[in-house]
Amino acid sequence: MIESDRAFLGHPRGLAYLLFTEAWERFSYYGMQSLLALYLVKHLLQPGQSDGVLFFAAFRRLYGGLDGQPLASAIVGTYFASVYVTPILGGLLADRLLGRHRTVLLGALTMMAGHFLMAIQATFLFALLLLVLGSGMFKGNLASQVGALYAPHDQRRAGAFQLYYLGINLGLIAAPLVIGTLAERWGWHYGFAAAGIGMLVATLIYWAGRTYLPADSRDQRGRADRGAPMRQDRRRLILLILLVPVFAVAIVPNNQIFNAYLLWGDQHFAFGIAGMRMPTSWLVALDAGLGLALLAGLPFFYRWYGRYRHEPDEVAKIAIGSIFSTGGMLCLALAASLAGPDGRVSLLWALSFHLLNGIGFAHILPVSLAMFTRLAPASLAGRGMGLYYLIFFFGNIIAGWVGGFYAVLTGPQFWLLHAAMAAGTGAIFLCRSIFRDSPT
Repeated sequence: MIESDRAFLGHPRGLAYLLFTEAWERFSYYGMQSLLALYLVKHLLQPGQSDGVLFFAAFRRLYGGLDGQPLASAIVGTYFASVYVTPILGGLLADRLLGRHRTVLLGALTMMAGHFLMAIQATFLFALLLLVLGSGMFKGNLASQVGALYAPHDQRRAGAFQLYYLGINLGLIAAPLVIGTLAERWGWHYGFAAAGIGMLVATLIYWAGRTYLPADSRDQRGRADRGAPMRQDRRRLILLILLVPVFAVAIVPNNQIFNAYLLWGDQHFAFGIAGMRMPTSWLVALDAGLGLALLAGLPFFYRWYGRYRHEPDEVAKIAIGSIFSTGGMLCLALAASLAGPDGRVSLLWALSFHLLNGIGFAHILPVSLAMFTRLAPASLAGRGMGLYYLIFFFGNIIAGWVGGFYAVLTGPQFWLLHAAMAAGTGAIFLCRSIFRDSPT
């Protein structure tokens, strides 16, 4: 926590290593995320394809009688949800036993093995398990190191997390362009192998920057376990727990982009450009590109807005984001209702949806992270980040369950359901009195 260290864009040098480590890890993760639903529907769940996958028959029975697209959506939802519940275990492992440095490295190596095993069809389930466990050790502990670079009073902390999110979006943009193109043009397993190479790069960057990261002493790891939380800490923890289900529903429309939306888009968008068909997975890059521009531009917008009016607080920004998210879902519902005889609609509808959705989630995701890091008790930092990722656990479970309705609802009905979820959570945040007594 050296305030004089401004070697990287006015921030400590260690932020550069953490940012690019996260960018390459997100390249691998989102590459996998952009492929999984399409891979299951178009390949693995086709007749006879899953016969050689170890333990797949027993695994399939966990989902009852689901088959085809509903089964694919359920598996995708379960996987993405599991990735976001294991950071609680990763936080405990770092706080009590290994420390953050060793836990992050172990998580990176585990994920790298999982990505490479995805290139072998028979080890599909084992690969998913390694990815889930590795992500749990990696995610929360890497993010907590960003905050640990700064003293409590250092005003650069908020800007550091903004840069961190920009790194995430850089990885998200590149992933479908590289990994998605390899998979859809040359074969699924080439895409999965490329994700493994990305994770290898992330591991090397983190290892190279270890001397610039916050110290990880045994005393620091044990400090969080001494003493009972103060009354203020308990109040904050209860508030965070209450916020988890609300945020979980709020992110379902956005998380559906990696699930049923890719399947709907594959069937209904007119992908032809200059005589060539754009890969479906590029929709993820479109969303990330717009998201990156909006994340970079919003601080300047609110700086300008603040000259004339009071800048909205955290709760108000989340409510604004929910309004735009609702608009994005209504855009898809309208596109589905206006589809031509061939069922196809212009890619301009995709652009409109991703623009509205991007504005919405540029308000929701970074602001929710800022809210959790502000309210989380300092004595439970690692586990507090694990609690934040529970939002994504429950959000992906719900997204996978709701994605199954794609097979039984019409397109307009399916997207109106998501609009209702976004509008409902937005209404909760508009009731500002619920949060006025939150600890600061």
